[in-house]
Amino acid sequence: MDRIRIIGGQRLNGSIPISGAKNATLPLMIASLLTDETLILENVPRLADVIQLQRILGNHGVDITIAGKRSGDDPNSGRTLHISAKHIVDTTAPYELVSKMRASFWVVAPLLARMGEAKVSLPGGCAIGTRPVDFLIMALENLGAEIEIEAGYVVARAKNGLRGAEIKFPKVTVGGTHTALMAAVLAKGTTVIENAAREPEIGDVADCLNKMGANVTGAGTSTIVVEGVGRLHGARHSVLPDRIETGTYAMAVAMTGGDVLLQNARPELLQSALDTLTQAGVTVTPTNEGIRIARNGSGLNAVDVTTEPFPGFPTDLQAQLMALMTKAKGTSRITETIFENRFMHVQELARLGARIHLDGETATIEGVAKLKGAPVMATDLRASVSLVIAGLAAEGETMVNRVYHLDRGFEKVEDKLAACGAAIERISA
Repeated sequence: MDRIRIIGGQRLNGSIPISGAKNATLPLMIASLLTDETLILENVPRLADVIQLQRILGNHGVDITIAGKRSGDDPNSGRTLHISAKHIVDTTAPYELVSKMRASFWVVAPLLARMGEAKVSLPGGCAIGTRPVDFLIMALENLGAEIEIEAGYVVARAKNGLRGAEIKFPKVTVGGTHTALMAAVLAKGTTVIENAAREPEIGDVADCLNKMGANVTGAGTSTIVVEGVGRLHGARHSVLPDRIETGTYAMAVAMTGGDVLLQNARPELLQSALDTLTQAGVTVTPTNEGIRIARNGSGLNAVDVTTEPFPGFPTDLQAQLMALMTKAKGTSRITETIFENRFMHVQELARLGARIHLDGETATIEGVAKLKGAPVMATDLRASVSLVIAGLAAEGETMVNRVYHLDRGFEKVEDKLAACGAAIERISA
């Protein structure tokens, strides 16, 4: 099993290309099931989750080809996928595939909308909370689907097609919003989605669906209106840059000191996190090429943060901020309101010398003068990269184990950091 070895203490200087967003790529790939024509996705990141979803879609009969590089192409640009779901041969998504990645459950919506039926295993994924599918099922039932749970599978049927309806989510849900959106585009009539998630990835999927012939308005706001259409066609769409990767590398630079341009990053996608970094004493400068992050070596200020749905501070950056705050002057507090199990990285950060006290959903971090390298273990996707951030500033060697979690959501993390001066390498088993 691969590990990542870090010798801390090196400042980061240079530029880091930001990859396409994982959290947009996965639903965009799933949206290919809505049409029998080819969907071309550009700027697709090289991630384990993308490869896993290729397997899941292949099980349904979807053909995916990866365009080769041409001379003159930017070596840092993402891959281009040609996805054709012309012939769907199976409407069942089996446990052994879905259990490995939570987002794969979302295939239920396009399969149901296009084929009138779907049988999808209840999902797996990171162990960071229950994340029930009740809201997703409620949305499909509102659109006229008949749903049964049989032996760990959601069995959905809509023999006469789906019909437009009002869907009001009791709480903001990204998965529920994606599901409702993909189901509604082929439903008869108008669907109004209330209390919709406002994340930029929802807007990116809506943009792509509109290019495919859908009629979606209001994505990015709390009310999305979908006028159903009879069929969708193929399209070409470029995945937006990953705001979580952007915030992660911004915090790595803040942790080590230095000056790095995050190429292609868009500040409006993570303004709350950038504001938090500014409060912590980091210089954040938007440019035509991306976002420049700099810290001249002066100390970090402690900040208090509560995770919230977009446009608030993202839960997916909570672990990274916690790593950063371990070396801030004074005491900071981070309250996690999205997932109930998302503090598993605390014990691992403590192995490096961090002082963190947990009380329910709030972590209190007392800044320390120095961290010391140690062997640590990644527990989930975002926690794994928080250990990398801490290791970059720790004295001596930090060995991060179980980096397969990291590979699910971060493309070439060791290469990108090493190019900016970090002493980091992957050790293959």
